[in-house]
Amino acid sequence: MRAARLIKMVLLLQSRPTMTAAELARELEVSERTVTRDAQALSEAGVPVYAERGRAGGYRLIGGYRTRLTGLARGEAEALFLSGVPGALREMGLEDAASAARLKVSAALLPSLRDASRTAAQRFHLDAPNWFREPRTPESLPAVADAVWDDRRITARYRRGRDEVTRELEPYGLVLKAGVWYLCARATGIPGGSLEDPGSGSGASYRGYRVYRIDRFAAVAAGEERFARDDGFDLPAFWADRAEEFARSLLRSEVVVRLSARGLRALPHAVDAPAARAALEHAPAPDPDGWVTVTLPVESEEVAHGQLRGLGPEVEVLAPGTLRERFARDARRLAELYGTP
Repeated sequence: MRAARLIKMVLLLQSRPTMTAAELARELEVSERTVTRDAQALSEAGVPVYAERGRAGGYRLIGGYRTRLTGLARGEAEALFLSGVPGALREMGLEDAASAARLKVSAALLPSLRDASRTAAQRFHLDAPNWFREPRTPESLPAVADAVWDDRRITARYRRGRDEVTRELEPYGLVLKAGVWYLCARATGIPGGSLEDPGSGSGASYRGYRVYRIDRFAAVAAGEERFARDDGFDLPAFWADRAEEFARSLLRSEVVVRLSARGLRALPHAVDAPAARAALEHAPAPDPDGWVTVTLPVESEEVAHGQLRGLGPEVEVLAPGTLRERFARDARRLAELYGTP
């Protein structure tokens, strides 16, 4: 464990000009006294760690010292080569850069670890698009990706229904969800409360940030002006927040249903996951026949009809009456098709 910690300490000092003992202790999850002992151990081993005292002091490496990645274990090296998504990198125009980076890392590894890229690729592959969907790369994606990397503002024409709107955006990050590319950006000059996509509203933590589908950009122009990125923006946390908000926003109606034990087990596979969770969290005890009555959030009566039909005789719709009548008509048609003459 200590050897891994010492390697991490050297890599941290390579990436920053100076780090205080408190900063190193926080990154390494040890005490400042342990940092002092580790710095002394590195110095004795020939790593030129220098300690500067005073209010502006800290630890730094001198003489342009660099270390090769000889401290990587096989599992760490293989995990490193899993970090890229080949299809996504290709669509963003980064395939050549990623290939060059992998070659450089491979060259820096110990000879015994240089097959890590091959062994990882043979065992794991990420296929992002949904089944039965031909993935299409949006024409604007490479330009948007370049702007995201360089923190450059973009002017985009965005299709909203039959209309197009022009937006000045600060592009913060890209998300690939089920084969669809989204841009998370901070929009400038949009009145508060205006939403671009459902679920991209202004939450307390991310006010002003919105989500845009890249394939709805009619045109994108990147300027030379760079924006000051908010270091507090957390892309995974922002996306999780918006995805949950979007899923909830779709569930605008409710239906009341009775479910058999088999129907209860099948419900999460028949309806949207947030709807199933909401219904099952408040499910009462089964009735004497073993059935459970729940209130199920749904997008609409039409959607509920299509989803619940998959449960067949394991579900009975109690309300609304219009949806119950739909199922009654389905039942009569089935009886006509399969009933004994």
